[in-house]
Amino acid sequence: MLLRLSFLFLLLCAASLLVGASQIAWSQLFVTSSDAWLTLTASRLPRLAALVLSGVGLSICGVILQHIVRNKFVEPATSGGLDAAKLGILVALTWLPGAGVGSRMLFALAFCLAASLVFVLIIRRIQFKNTVLVPVIGLMYGGVISALAEFYAYRHNLMQSMQGWLLGDFSKVIQGNYEILYLILPIISLSYLFAQRFTLLGMGEGMARSLGLNYGATVALGLLLVAVTVSVTVITVGSIPFVGLVVPNLVALLYGDNLSRTLPVVALGGAILLLACDVVGRLVIYPFEVPIALTAGGIGGLVFLVLVTRKVR
Repeated sequence: MLLRLSFLFLLLCAASLLVGASQIAWSQLFVTSSDAWLTLTASRLPRLAALVLSGVGLSICGVILQHIVRNKFVEPATSGGLDAAKLGILVALTWLPGAGVGSRMLFALAFCLAASLVFVLIIRRIQFKNTVLVPVIGLMYGGVISALAEFYAYRHNLMQSMQGWLLGDFSKVIQGNYEILYLILPIISLSYLFAQRFTLLGMGEGMARSLGLNYGATVALGLLLVAVTVSVTVITVGSIPFVGLVVPNLVALLYGDNLSRTLPVVALGGAILLLACDVVGRLVIYPFEVPIALTAGGIGGLVFLVLVTRKVR
């Protein structure tokens, strides 16, 4: 299965490099001063790297959050994390108008981490027995934060700007403005290093502590990894929903919940999903393109409804 996924991943990578508004004459690639070489190195390759890193990071942070909350229907889009990151960026733009990407990322990180922590505390306090109600509470919680962000944007005349750059879109990714996404690489390494501990989180606090796990520290680490991933993704390409929900659920259905074994499949699946959504978005109204937030949201939302309906039944 992993071999077939790897082949599909390579196929989609090739498609991502080939598809675009401008056609690449591959015979000119060996001429470094040609338009084809410039298009490949300045646009297509950075876009491919951003797609892969975002897909891997969002799928991994989704599965970590699911193990922390012990609910399969939770990810940053259904727990307020994405909305909180947006609010953090808007606050950074008004408080520090001349702030660079790093400063905006720190604001997004702080807001996302705080919102995720509050969501975990809410779920632990309410202790729902019906797992379908947890993402409903998360969507309501995220709706409140989103409303605050929109009000803040209206108040400071940032609404049009917010709608433009917070919608997930890779069309603006070029060499020089996406490299902050490489912060996801150490997140991937740490996630795999602590995979067994995150698996224990999914067994519940009592079981995890009885097995010698420092429960509080592991939860804090997991939320930090999620917040960093979400903040750098939102800063670079905007908000992309449901990637962290769809991929971990499909992988869990096939391989179970042992992250030491399934985490590479989750990462590869996230990259494949985003690459496929991006290629579809670039072809459906060619030579124009649909933002990936719409294609990923449509596919992810449909799968989310199927999973919720199946759980209810």
